[in-house]
Amino acid sequence: MEKSFSPQNRKKLQKMMLEAFTNEISTLTPELQNILADDMVTAFQNRLDVFQRIQAKTTA
Repeated sequence: MEKSFSPQNRKKLQKMMLEAFTNEISTLTPELQNILADDMVTAFQNRLDVFQRIQAKTTA
């Protein structure tokens, strides 16, 4: 069940994270901003996986 985002979707989500948190991360260097966005996408992906497993157990 574990699916990873396509590279295109991952980049799109990273861009959305950067735009959503522009003010909060503006003090970071661009490199650190990108690392943080990548980390947030990874965390989001992991959380989705957890919820999908929980849902699969409750509906099975």
